[in-house]
Amino acid sequence: MRGRFRNSVSETDVPERGMQVATREITTSSPVSRLIEVKPATPNYSRPLAVVTTLFFMWGFLTCLNDILVPHLKSIFDLNYAQVMLIQFAFFSAYFLFSMPWSRVVNTVGYQRTMVVGLLTMAVGAFLFLPAASSASYPLFLAALLILAAGITGLQVAANPYVDLLGKPETASSRLDLTQAFNSLGTTIAPRIGGLLILSAAPLAVEQLRQLPPSVLHAYRVQQAASVKLPYTVIGIALILLAVLIGSFNLPKVETAERGGPKGKDSIWRHPNLYLGAIAIFAYVGAEVSIGSFLVNYFGLAEIANVSAKTAAAYVSFYWGGAMMGRFLGAPLLRRFKPGYLLGICAICAAALVSASMLSGGHTAMWTMLAVGFFNSIMFPTIFSLGVAELGPITGSGSGLLNMAIVGGAILPVIQGAIADRIGIHHAFFLPALCYLYILFYGLRGSRPNSERYAQIQERGF
Repeated sequence: MRGRFRNSVSETDVPERGMQVATREITTSSPVSRLIEVKPATPNYSRPLAVVTTLFFMWGFLTCLNDILVPHLKSIFDLNYAQVMLIQFAFFSAYFLFSMPWSRVVNTVGYQRTMVVGLLTMAVGAFLFLPAASSASYPLFLAALLILAAGITGLQVAANPYVDLLGKPETASSRLDLTQAFNSLGTTIAPRIGGLLILSAAPLAVEQLRQLPPSVLHAYRVQQAASVKLPYTVIGIALILLAVLIGSFNLPKVETAERGGPKGKDSIWRHPNLYLGAIAIFAYVGAEVSIGSFLVNYFGLAEIANVSAKTAAAYVSFYWGGAMMGRFLGAPLLRRFKPGYLLGICAICAAALVSASMLSGGHTAMWTMLAVGFFNSIMFPTIFSLGVAELGPITGSGSGLLNMAIVGGAILPVIQGAIADRIGIHHAFFLPALCYLYILFYGLRGSRPNSERYAQIQERGF
């Protein structure tokens, strides 16, 4: 990269070292001297980001299909709310069980290969829906969901930090928010497609089910469960094709050490923004999943909207569609304003809307609850990027911890289901409201990285 300017030009060579700026002093016949900076070209990551974004869409689509499975399997197997929330428990417990193993896989084989293995694992889980439906076995459905979610966990552990590291640190929140917007696109489409394909037939009432003889009841359950075969077969095939695409694409290699130097004696427990962020992820996912899981049944209540399950499923798309709109709008805002403050504003708005829905009825209660989705929008990507800030070479381990915290989607819906069995759905939503209050604290106080904490300590003279 060195050249010589001849005739009336003399050159002072400055050696290039890594990413340092090379400078050349050029002296012409005039007495004016200029310093020309030759800066390395900024890499264009638009194509790899576009490819990885397809993963966000896919796991968003599959995650939101659970909201359709909840009322469907509840009616087939005559389950109460606590029992049917085992769907979310089986699905989201995979994050707790497999996040740290997947983080070790990432450290061993890299981000791209982990994505491929995760997609193939998801395909196995999707195909397991076929024997589960044929045998009308609720435990087998739960096992299929666990394996499907284990693969999604691998994608989350690999893709989230990959997007965070693929570019400038100061735009990480905005970049991750934009990719998460396509995750919300999947969650927006899923309820409509799932409602049309899975909830197409009107189920028998509970009283009718309990009057059927065992053989007839089993045949009825097999017939009703068969509606999941086509969508999950198509999903399994699509996952395999996507694994081939990801595996054959030349994704840039990203090393976490680029942002932090040697690992040394650093530990994830020395970063309060990380472990407090893990609690925030637990609260956020638990709140979002709890709300989404109950919407179909909530809108079916006589005092709310009194609509059928199929009609209610269409309304659920507004909940997830609001999150998609919020993420597209939030991406530029996160570049202009401090992410923690925006997170706090969204958290207090979400808590207020949930409270308004509990204190009202009719369509007011319905639309205020649906509006929560808009303010959920930036929460996950913002908490995640704030949580892994300044982790450097332990970013992979930090990502594993944050993904483990997604187990909130397994625990809190079951707790809310048990509460709903006792006091009803309408007022059981106080649990998500409490979660949003903790997220408010994290955005305003708990998300500060160590550099900011130490700077404040020095300013106070300690």
